[in-house]
Amino acid sequence: MAQQALPVRTARLGRALGPEPTSVSGVVLLLPGGEESSVRRPSPMMATASVRALGRRLARTGRADGLVAHVVHYRYRGWNGGEAHLAQDASWAADEAVRRYGDVTVCLLGYDMGARAALRSAGHEAVNSVVALAPWLPEQDVATPAEPVRQLAGRRVLIVHGTNDERNDPELSFRLAARAKKANRDVCRFEVHSDGHALYQHRHEVHALTEDFVLGALCGRGFSRPVEDALQAPPPLGLRMPLATGFGRSLRR
Repeated sequence: MAQQALPVRTARLGRALGPEPTSVSGVVLLLPGGEESSVRRPSPMMATASVRALGRRLARTGRADGLVAHVVHYRYRGWNGGEAHLAQDASWAADEAVRRYGDVTVCLLGYDMGARAALRSAGHEAVNSVVALAPWLPEQDVATPAEPVRQLAGRRVLIVHGTNDERNDPELSFRLAARAKKANRDVCRFEVHSDGHALYQHRHEVHALTEDFVLGALCGRGFSRPVEDALQAPPPLGLRMPLATGFGRSLRR
């Protein structure tokens, strides 16, 4: 029996979240979670719920600096092994941002499987920063090579993971961060103690941390002291930085 071909689909960018600035200089591409293996079409609303609120916040606070945020709508729900469909779509989205807005810098911001796509696609020439929230990463074994990190060189990278994540092992993101840090000093990782996969318990702090990092990386506003300390600290300190309760409530830029 002949193998059935996958349906021809195209990825797309959702509408800009909030009013677009008059002149765009930075683009945040929001990469939702996905599944390990599936060729079904993603459900638009359910798939984007994990990143939409954060994207609206970034669009609002960064608009004066020319920042715009778009959700990436994937062709398929699944990563699908060596096809790495979600990473392919992330790279396409970076190309589309440049085509649409010209000479802009891009931050790839992903959650769960979308975080893996963000990390994997960071080598795109327009990308200067990556945010990976609760990233899904495969266990390394004889049949599964280590997740690549060379593409992260020259990018600012923030990884955030709940210590009680029962879906995606936080130790795997620590190991990836440790390997990336050897080639790129601009890598930091924050641990959200007692929080789970959805990072809901400390949602305010996670969103404030992400905002601080993105506006610093894309808009040149400068990082808060905790982020600066995490970037400067040698491993493992800067890769196991605890996210303080109340982060963001008293920050002054």
